[in-house]
Amino acid sequence: MPSLIDIRRRIRSVKNTQQITKAMKMVSAAKLRKAQDRVIASRPYAAMLETILSNAAAAAGTDDRVMSHPLLARRPLKRVQMILMTSDRGLAGAFNGNLIKGAQSFAADNSNAEIHYELLGRKGRDFFRRRNAIVTGEHIGIFNKVQVSDAEGIAKSTAERFANGETDAVYLIFNEFKSVLSQKITLKKLLPITLPAGGNTIDYIYEEPPDVLLNGLLPKYVENAIFSAMLESVSSEHAARMTAMDAASTNAAEVIEKLTLYMNRVRQASITKEIIEVVSGAAALE
Repeated sequence: MPSLIDIRRRIRSVKNTQQITKAMKMVSAAKLRKAQDRVIASRPYAAMLETILSNAAAAAGTDDRVMSHPLLARRPLKRVQMILMTSDRGLAGAFNGNLIKGAQSFAADNSNAEIHYELLGRKGRDFFRRRNAIVTGEHIGIFNKVQVSDAEGIAKSTAERFANGETDAVYLIFNEFKSVLSQKITLKKLLPITLPAGGNTIDYIYEEPPDVLLNGLLPKYVENAIFSAMLESVSSEHAARMTAMDAASTNAAEVIEKLTLYMNRVRQASITKEIIEVVSGAAALE
């Protein structure tokens, strides 16, 4: 049976841990609000960009100049690039584990293709580096402050590799933010771009020919897709960490309650034992 000192020391340790998890929950909650605002603000832009892309594609019709664009080229899948977005830190529940499992599942489903990884976040980088995967790029600390310039750089290198035939398809895998309690693992095909169907419900007057406009929109679409995914990933990370830290704080409270009850029982047993010894000694002297 542990002594009272050991039990008190353990209770003190759990209380200290509880203070840390509560602090981390508050920090994640504050960061989540800002990240969530950025996600909500970016969604209308992404929707409008897709609408304009659809309208320009419909106006261009079957123009050979459009369909021969490098970002629309379709080739047999021999080399596939996976852009995986994980976090730089842990303590976020199953956030990183589910993403990595999703990437491994995709690789298993496409075992005939050579998978190249563009890794955003330390957790994904560490995992695939230990397994000698083909890594085309590593981006650590990129989620500390999500910037458009970072997304532009990744989009440019990704588009160049695809246009040069170094990869035959590009996929994004990230956590899409649904709510504080729900984040959805999303696998999105980025390249080759699939032009949205429909469009031209309004009779637009184009200052430039639709094919010229479309050629300018396609790289912008890739940049925006990566930037939006980064914003979604950051919001999902903070939501997952806040939920995990809340659960950890609740579990710590339960452990403290059980340890306190156990400590009281041990102390009561010790006092009872001392009383019995005193009474037995007094009775022996009579």
